[in-house]
Amino acid sequence: MRILAELPPAEATEKPVKLEIVFPNGIIGFPKHNRGEVFHLPEQLPFQWLRLHGPTVLHFVVIDPTGIVPDYEPELFDDDANAIGLTCAEDAYILNIVTVQENNEACVNLVGPIIINRHTGAARQVVISNHPAYSARHALVSNT
Repeated sequence: MRILAELPPAEATEKPVKLEIVFPNGIIGFPKHNRGEVFHLPEQLPFQWLRLHGPTVLHFVVIDPTGIVPDYEPELFDDDANAIGLTCAEDAYILNIVTVQENNEACVNLVGPIIINRHTGAARQVVISNHPAYSARHALVSNT
C-alpha cells in the first residue's frame, strides 16, 4: 500500500491535541511499550511528542512529514497495513522520529516511520517496502 504524504481531505486533518495510540507489538527496540499518545505544544510545531508507556515512560520527538519532506511517499508491506487495519491510504497518519546527531544536525528517520490508523489508534513502526529510496538519517535542520 502506498501512503502518500499529502494532506487528507479537510475533515480528516482535524487531529486532536492528544492522540491515544496502541502498539500491539511495541516499537523497534521497545517491544513492551504498547500504549502511548502523540501530543504537541503549539509553539513547538512542527515537532510533536510521542510518549510511550511500558516498563518505563519513553519520549520521542516526531514530525508529520507532510509539507516538510518533499516527495516522501512511503510504501507499506500488506502485512504491516493489515496488522493495524488499514484499508486505504487516507486512513494512515505518518510520523517520523527525529534525532540529533553528534554534529548537532537534526535528522529524521524516513525508513522506519510510525504508521497510525486514524480511526482506531492502532499503530506500528514499520520498515517501508521502498526503503532504498530514503535514509534513516535524512537531514532536517543543521546548526553548522
